[in-house]
Formats: sequence, C-alpha cells, structure tokens
Amino acid sequence: MPIADEQAYPVIATRIDPRGEEFRGNDAANRVAVDKLRAALVEATAGGGDKYTSRHKAAGKLLPRERIELVLDRDSYFLELCPLAGKDVAGHTAGASLVGGIGRVSGVECLITASESTVKGGAISELSAWKSGRLSDVATHNRLPAISMIESAGADLPNQSKIFVPGGRGFRDLTQRSEQRIPTICLVFGSSTAGGAYIPGMSDYVVMVEKQAQVYLAGPPLVKMAIGEDTNHEELGGAEMHSRISGVSDYLARDERDAIRIGREIVAHLGWKKGAEPTPRPIEPPRYPAEELLGIASPDVKVPFDQREVIARIVDGSRFSEFKPLYGPTLVCGWAHLHGFPIGILANNGVLLSESAQKGAQFIELCNQSDVPLVFLQNITGFMVGKKVEQEGIIKHGAKLINAVSNSTVPAITIMTGASYGAGNYAMCGRAYAPRFLFTWPNHRIAVMGGKQLAGVLDIIQRDAAAKRGEAVDEQKLGVMKAMTESMIDKESDPYFATARLWDDGIIDPRDTRTVLAISLSAAYSRPFQGTTSWGVFRH
Repeated sequence: MPIADEQAYPVIATRIDPRGEEFRGNDAANRVAVDKLRAALVEATAGGGDKYTSRHKAAGKLLPRERIELVLDRDSYFLELCPLAGKDVAGHTAGASLVGGIGRVSGVECLITASESTVKGGAISELSAWKSGRLSDVATHNRLPAISMIESAGADLPNQSKIFVPGGRGFRDLTQRSEQRIPTICLVFGSSTAGGAYIPGMSDYVVMVEKQAQVYLAGPPLVKMAIGEDTNHEELGGAEMHSRISGVSDYLARDERDAIRIGREIVAHLGWKKGAEPTPRPIEPPRYPAEELLGIASPDVKVPFDQREVIARIVDGSRFSEFKPLYGPTLVCGWAHLHGFPIGILANNGVLLSESAQKGAQFIELCNQSDVPLVFLQNITGFMVGKKVEQEGIIKHGAKLINAVSNSTVPAITIMTGASYGAGNYAMCGRAYAPRFLFTWPNHRIAVMGGKQLAGVLDIIQRDAAAKRGEAVDEQKLGVMKAMTESMIDKESDPYFATARLWDDGIIDPRDTRTVLAISLSAAYSRPFQGTTSWGVFRH
C-alpha cells in the first residue's frame, strides 16, 4: 500500500471534554490505579529482599536485573513480561523467581530471561515453570533468539510434585527451538543443578563464569550418597572443568561482565534478520495526547466509553479507516498504522450482536487476505442474550467470529481495556486463543460474568429448586450464599488475581499502550507470516 494511501486515512475527530465531570472523575480514579500498579511493580523488583540481595552483592555478583541491563544495547527498551506472576499467591513472590522480557542485544530483538537468584537461590516453583513456558512461547511464536541467564538451585524440592512433570516442557522447548533455528544462548553465573543442568546442556551456546558457575546433575553431597565418591564443586561441575574437559561450556568468562560481553558477541555473529518487514512508512505521532486515556477509560466496567477515542491516541496520526461504520456498530473495525506497522483493529463499543459478530469475522478474513496483523481492544460483557437474538441465530453468528479468530494466521495482539466476560473473551482473542501478546489495563475485570449477575443466577436456581421440592426458601442462608459468591467473583475477576496466574502478559499503564503495541508488533515481525483463506465450516 503506497504512503499516500496511509495519509489518506481520515483523522478521528475527538469528542471528549477534558474539563467535563466524567473525564475528571475517570482521570482521578485511573491515576490512583496506576499508582497502585507502579507500587506493585516496584515490589516485584525487590527479589528476595534486602537480606538476600545484600548477601548476593557481597559475594561480588550482579543482581539479575543488573545483568539484563548490561546485556541490552545502550538505550534499548525492555518490555518485561508477566512481572507480577505469583503476586499474593501463597508460597510465591511477585515475579515467580524469574525475570523475562524482550529487548535489543547487538541490534537484535531477543527474549531475555534471568533467574531471580535472591529468591530461594533461584529455585523453580510451579509458577516459575508456567512463566518460563509462557516466555518460551514468546520466543517460539515470534522467532526470537533467547538469552538465558542462569543461577538456579533447580526445582523447589518441597514442591517437586507440582513441578516435576510440567517442568520437563522447558527442555523440550529448548531443543525444539534449536531445531527451528532459533538459538538459545545460556550464560551461567552460578549454580545450575539437577534438572537445571539440562538448560545449558540443551542450549546452542554456553558461557560459564570462572570460579563461580557450576553445572552438575548431582552436587557433591548427593554424589557421596549415591555412589560413595568424594568430590568437590569445581572438579565435579566447575566452569573450567566444563570448558576444558567435558565440553559442556563453549566459552570460559573471567567474570560476570565478561560473560555478558561474550553473550553480546555471540548475538552479533548470528547475522540475525527479521522474517518479515512492513512497507516502510513515515511514523506520525497521534494527534491527541496519551495522557487523555486516563480520562477516557472508565474505572467502572459497567460504564461504557468510545473505543475510537482510545484508537485516536495510539495510532499514527490518529488516522483510522473504519470498515462498515454503519453496520454492527457495537464492534468497531478498521485499518490504521502504529509506528509504521499496518494493523487491523477490532474494538468493542458494546455487547456483541449478530451483525457485529458477522462484521468482525469478515474483517478478520480481509486482514488475513492482505497479511495485516490484528489488534483487539477488549471491553466486552459478552454476546447479547434473549429469545429474539437466539431465534435470529446469535449462536451461529458468534461461532463464525470465534472460528475466524481461532483460524486466523496473522499475528494478533490483545489489549484488555475494560471488561472481559463470558464468550466475549473468546471472540475478542483472549488468552485461550493464543494472541502473540496480551496486556491489560488496571481497570480490567475478567470472569464468566459479573459477581452480581452470577449471584443472581444462583439465586434463581436455588429458588426454582426449592419450589420443585415444595420447600420454603431459607432467605437468610440464600442471602449469605449470594454475598459470598459475589465477593468471591469480585476477588477472582480482579486484574491482579489474573496477572498473578499468567492469564495475561502484564498490567500496563494505559498511556504506555502505543509503545507496548509497537514493541509487540516489532517482535511479531521477526517471524515470517502469511494470512489464511482456510476457515473450516461456517454455519449459515
């Protein structure tokens, strides 16, 4: 598409009033939510706390985040993924003992991970394994070389039953990425024990730090117990032994900074090239400030807002070519560019109706036909219900949209800007539909349905059951049950509950949405992609 066509896209005319009472109320509430998010993210950088970080530094070691900062190019971004995994989950710390994200190393976009060695020596919990799996998916699906910074005590043994079976996936992923010519560079800074020894063992390149890194299947105590052999850490699995004798190590680094230098050198000699490139285009900033997103988004998911106002503050030049603007108006669809990347946007402006579902399915087909990535802006309470819409075929129309989302082969990125309830989550490319990336705003809520609705449904069911039995309803007991149900759903639909369990890749400040999308799109273009024209059976 020529540049002139992009600039011919109409500019979205904003209709918000920054001085209005609703805008100012939203802004104030969202600033409180963003402050809470910042505090949670700061907490996640604390690792095991002052005692263990001080002990780590006293041993002459860099902290995990310092290692990441040094391996990155100067002034590179670092898009951290799942930073609050494990937050407020019993037995876990925020971050799940692993730091991971996307950044540039020697000019190449890489997936970078680092063991949080100040938390139980970097031991792997079940949430660490889940997070590691998600990070592995990001590397695989986007064809990103991986840099793995290891200092780990292996599995958290008291919880081995939760880790042993799913944890094996990480080794399979490593070898499958290697087969797909997606290299992993392993920098070993400390102990890498038991199952953890297979991470360097299965990586494409291994760098070990002299007199500090140790890799072995069993440490000296276990060797003594198993076969009665007396040995020490260095001769059993030290960096020099593996570099000179076993061949497990490819490079022997003098110290941590030297290991990082070697890692950057390895990336530089890969000669890595993007798998796909968009047509070069001039990048226009949006015409409206991102700051206004805090006044646009409603902190109450029951109160709607116009997603066109969001689009106007994230896309190039605030230019948007809307598709079928008069048909199915509760789903806004159209084309735009973001940091020069072409995108097709699907954004909720109300409940999904038959017309909006059909419109969305057709739009996804068109984007696949022209190899345009999809961006979903979710704020959805679900599909419309009731006798009229059921008779009109809302099930088959909704199924058509879900079919299109499921079988689309262009990259998809989802931003949850508000509610994400019921089948609307599926139709708008929720986690189960494997978007390349999925982020949420702090006002986000996710559940089968809202707490009041679910409690109300249970109330009706209990009353009907009592009537069938010919019994009177125990109003007090039913009231308590409804209150407990509503409270439980409200807790479980909270964005922090969701992100702690890796239902998303992180909660973001709404003002950072354009940047987060740009990095995600850039990563997606590392792998070649082509849209599909194959959709299976659409029910008509």
